[in-house]
Amino acid sequence: MLIQSIIRNIDHEDEVAKRREWVELDWEELNKRILRKTTDKGTDVAISLEQEQPLHYGDLLYEDEERQIAVRTKLEEVIVIHPKTMIEMGKSAFELGNRHTPCLINENEIIVRFDHTLEKLLDEVGVSYEVAKRRFKQPFKYKGHQH
Repeated sequence: MLIQSIIRNIDHEDEVAKRREWVELDWEELNKRILRKTTDKGTDVAISLEQEQPLHYGDLLYEDEERQIAVRTKLEEVIVIHPKTMIEMGKSAFELGNRHTPCLINENEIIVRFDHTLEKLLDEVGVSYEVAKRRFKQPFKYKGHQH
């Protein structure tokens, strides 16, 4: 099945269709426009997007009376940092930036992919964190730089 565009995003829809199939992607694959995957129910899907925007969790790729095919990210192990003060926030941001670690910053947490060396670093800095499993809903935008 060839898919060239996104129909709509169903992330916030309450109804969970029994006919829904998921194309599970790694975090980095959300930025790719050309992919070949198999859904969780065995349907072979070729994605060749015409638009420049990245894929997002919940993007509906195909829909007919028999099935829906949508995108979701794989469940990944992450470190969720919970800075309690501006000092902890600053220390966390400095250490992550110094290592060029991609992160997502929400209202009261910083989320990074799991890395055992990061646990040791956060322990040394004294910042509270937890290891959890999450699905990323948006891709990272890597910004190049030079030293």
